[in-house]
Amino acid sequence: MPLLAILRFAFALFSVAVYGASAYLLWQWYQGDIVQVEGALIRTREDWHLWVGLLLLAWGLSGKFLWRFMLAKPDQEEPTKAQHGVGRQIASSTGSSLFVEEVGPENGPIIIFTHGAACNSTVWQYAKRQLADQFRLVLWDLPGLGRSIAVSGQPLGPNHYAADLADLLTSLGQPVVLVGHSMGGMTIQTLFGDFPALADRYVRGAVLVNTTYTNPLKTMILPRVAQAIRFPLIEPLSRLAIGLQPLAWLFAWQSYLSGSAHIASRFGFGKFVTRSQLEHATILSTRNAPGSIARGNLDMFRWDASATLHGLNKPTLVLAGELDIVTKPNASVVIATTAPRAQLTIIAGVNHMGFMEQSRTYNDAIAAFVRSLG
Repeated sequence: MPLLAILRFAFALFSVAVYGASAYLLWQWYQGDIVQVEGALIRTREDWHLWVGLLLLAWGLSGKFLWRFMLAKPDQEEPTKAQHGVGRQIASSTGSSLFVEEVGPENGPIIIFTHGAACNSTVWQYAKRQLADQFRLVLWDLPGLGRSIAVSGQPLGPNHYAADLADLLTSLGQPVVLVGHSMGGMTIQTLFGDFPALADRYVRGAVLVNTTYTNPLKTMILPRVAQAIRFPLIEPLSRLAIGLQPLAWLFAWQSYLSGSAHIASRFGFGKFVTRSQLEHATILSTRNAPGSIARGNLDMFRWDASATLHGLNKPTLVLAGELDIVTKPNASVVIATTAPRAQLTIIAGVNHMGFMEQSRTYNDAIAAFVRSLG
């Protein structure tokens, strides 16, 4: 999402400054100063240049361990990891190859989980642990992210992902419940607008998790500031990430190693975040292609489903994080009060990634909703 992308860029610049300061101090130590002592020229060095330079270098190369320890709580259950399960590839009509994983009883009610921007389907690990004994879970990677392959240069984002979701629905050929987080929720809304007949045929209900109904710059914190810097700063940086992807990737990895990326990711969590959850979110935003993330953000700036909400005519559960600064709860209120068959639940104490930090609360709500559909 745009806010987290902005924060990742800002903290990556800070990380570059750490490397730069380290290089400067180490060079100053190596060069030293030439002084004359009793008629002889002697090179003297300041030891603090060496030690501070090495300390900054160590921070730049391994600061992630310290920041992960400082910014999050110990895990009380099995840590979550950014590891896919066994899946298959499905060809989409958009030209993309979609990675799809299915777990749970074959005769169970089907739930399709769609992840958000800069993530992949591994973010649903808690859902797999807590729901796969009752339901058939279908987890997929959005094109250009995770193991799904997008056609080079093709547009990405909710305006385009809906066609891929439609193909996935068609391939399954059975009634399903759709669950989408953030951009995944935007993709579901687009599906109802662009493929109403398909949604009417196959979709039993939808769960929209910490998402919005319009350009997310309008529903994040400081929306006026975000919209003011969109054209002079955010969009040019996004296009640079696309055009200079190898450099942008290097930029992202040095930020990850220093822990700066972890600081940025922490802004997406509330007070319950654990160390494995913080690491999971951070490594995904680092591994995923910067160009794909940027294309998705650019598409979201031109996305709006306000007119679609009235057509969201299936039972809909809207879950919002009380402390969400990326897609503020007000956006969920608009969705829930506009969609004709929607209900709203606000989860206390969680931010944008609340479905990870309070997974049982979210997954219990999803399970109860699916069961209520009969």
